[in-house]
Amino acid sequence: MKKSVYKDGDVVVGGFFLLYSHTHHFSSSHQRPNNFYLRFKLNNYQHVLALVFAIEEINSNLHLLSNISLGYEFHNVGHSQWRTLESSLTLLTGQSEIPNYTCGRGSKSTAVLTGTAWETSAQVGTLLELYRFPQLTFGSFVPMLRDSGQFSSVYQMSPKDAFLALGMVSLMLHFSWTWVGLVIAEGQKGLQFLSDLKEEMNRSRICVAFVKMISSTAMLHFSDRPTHDLWTQETSPANVVIMYFDPSESDAGFYTGQYLVTWRVWVTNSQWHAATFGNNLIIDSFHGTIIFSNQREEISGFKTFIHTATPSKYPEDIYLTMFWAINFDCILSNFDCALKNCPPNASLTCLPASHFDLTMSEESYNIYNAVYAVAHALHGVLLQHVQKQPSKNGEWKGFSPWQLHHSLKELQFTSPAGDQVNMDERRKPAAEYDILNFWNLPEGLRLRTKVGRFSPHAPHGQQLSLNEDVMEWGTGITETPRSVCSESCSPGFRKSPREGLAVCCFSCTPCPENEISNETDMEQCMKCPDHQYANTQRICCLPKSLTFLAYEDTLGKALAGTALTLTVLTAAVLGLFVKHRHTPIVKANNRALSYTLLISLTCCFLCSLLFIGRPSTATCILQQTSFGVVFTVAVSTVLAKTITVLLAFKVTAPGRRMRQWLVSGAPNSIIPICSLIQLTLCGFWMGTNPPYIDIDAHSEHGHIVIVCNKGSLTAFYCVLGYLGSLSHAIIIATFRAAPEVLLRECL
Repeated sequence: MKKSVYKDGDVVVGGFFLLYSHTHHFSSSHQRPNNFYLRFKLNNYQHVLALVFAIEEINSNLHLLSNISLGYEFHNVGHSQWRTLESSLTLLTGQSEIPNYTCGRGSKSTAVLTGTAWETSAQVGTLLELYRFPQLTFGSFVPMLRDSGQFSSVYQMSPKDAFLALGMVSLMLHFSWTWVGLVIAEGQKGLQFLSDLKEEMNRSRICVAFVKMISSTAMLHFSDRPTHDLWTQETSPANVVIMYFDPSESDAGFYTGQYLVTWRVWVTNSQWHAATFGNNLIIDSFHGTIIFSNQREEISGFKTFIHTATPSKYPEDIYLTMFWAINFDCILSNFDCALKNCPPNASLTCLPASHFDLTMSEESYNIYNAVYAVAHALHGVLLQHVQKQPSKNGEWKGFSPWQLHHSLKELQFTSPAGDQVNMDERRKPAAEYDILNFWNLPEGLRLRTKVGRFSPHAPHGQQLSLNEDVMEWGTGITETPRSVCSESCSPGFRKSPREGLAVCCFSCTPCPENEISNETDMEQCMKCPDHQYANTQRICCLPKSLTFLAYEDTLGKALAGTALTLTVLTAAVLGLFVKHRHTPIVKANNRALSYTLLISLTCCFLCSLLFIGRPSTATCILQQTSFGVVFTVAVSTVLAKTITVLLAFKVTAPGRRMRQWLVSGAPNSIIPICSLIQLTLCGFWMGTNPPYIDIDAHSEHGHIVIVCNKGSLTAFYCVLGYLGSLSHAIIIATFRAAPEVLLRECL
């Protein structure tokens, strides 16, 4: 087979395309090849058609290079470095034999298109850089080719692919896919994408279920490395898999598709292609695949051009002849390579998508823009030539390809499709992506439907837009699939990490008491404010109701009833004492002290009513002080009675002179003295830090209890301590008086 195709013109645009590959198979007994395998890259032939279409469109344009005709030549380049360099020298010299001392046509090539593998562009660029020969790459954007020192003559047509990882992660977040597998083609670009993707996934807390690296096409041909290890039990839990293939290794998708896997959702870049010839099955593993494709405009007339492209129209193109023979069952003459017995009205548009895709690929779109870039640069050089030498209009003698660089570096233009093309890599915008849904059921349909877009330039939160109503999922999937390591924790629970596993693998733990989680997958529960409490489901905080010891409550009624009963009983005793005040018993019991004691006890029982009902500032102050003073009176009265009894027995004893104390009523002065001391303590308490209204939000669940805060605890304990000391004095006095009473009774 011829390795190149040439179409003459005033200026020729070259192209290096991977159109077929061949492999020698060696037997085990000797080193000579016993089999020769030739494989055509049928979908790559669209690159040739895009080149020819753009050149014919420019040649028919009266406003662009009106006096100059463009020709083309393209070469097949494979994985062999020698074949790539041979094609490069042929392009430069115009001679098909190497070394180049044989006579042949002179080279008219002014620029060359290379791709899709960046290694080919780098290899060709190293040679062409010696001659400053312009090279335009139509593959994906490669940062390594931006080296202005090593590749100053290389121009990349594709926009910067800097946000592909962000776009895919945004899709994961949209569908809440947090457990994702990765299948990456080995190579420098694949490793760089893997690094960027993992960084974005970690930032968004999406976990990597597994990572599988796929060898390049050449490695698969010459190694026994199995491909079915992608679908072992290790990889089965993840229902979503991101596949990334560099253009030079896109055939790896063919080998992954040999094993039917219909329960997954595949997310991939547009450089990936499924099996070229299809599997001829009804069910396809990749039906429903989501593809991120660089956004581009529709080129009118391209499909019409494909419809009219036939071997008779382009007899110099041996690849088109071979393509025709393979797909339309024509007979290819061994004598002159002529086609015979072809079906009438045969056209590329009649072929199924599994044999030839009519939709223009990203690479073909870049080739189309690259040819126009060369044409605009030539147009600029021609205008300068005319301005400098008006008498030699149209004469191209002495023109060299390096003269295009000045125009190419500053070139900006609008393509016929309406796309803004910028050749300056410093100002080249980042790619925006169309999100396509791959429909391939039944296998061979190969329809790509646009279901959304991703624009990194849009405001945050508006970068991704999807129309889920038209999306198709994998075979057997009827609703939006889930891909998580652990099911979401519902409100009321929090996530608890599992030791030794990824952060996406967790257990769900109920929130502690008075803490809530009102969203799914919360890592920490939120504590309710003091004035609220958590409901039983632990999903929301409810306002606490105000409560206090009311008369309507059972306890309030019981306490109030008890206090009133004791008050009435004490008052009845007091009335009985008053009624019988002239009797010897009442007189002997010290009538005045008895009245004081009964009145103070009545007031003590009534003081308990101050603790019932809604507290106020007045009741809070009176609760402690009134009880403290009144109870002090009662205790001091008991103390006075005890001392009176003690003095009475001391006076009647022989040789004692205490009658004056008893007659003068000195024991009765104990009551005002003790009460005055208690009043002094209460006055100090009220003057420094008096009691006030407070709330207790923790003692009773769901309620805020209105209570009286004691204010100064020191003063409160001083009041209680003083009462305790009086009680202690009564006990001492009682034990002192007891022996006297017993002795008196015995005598």
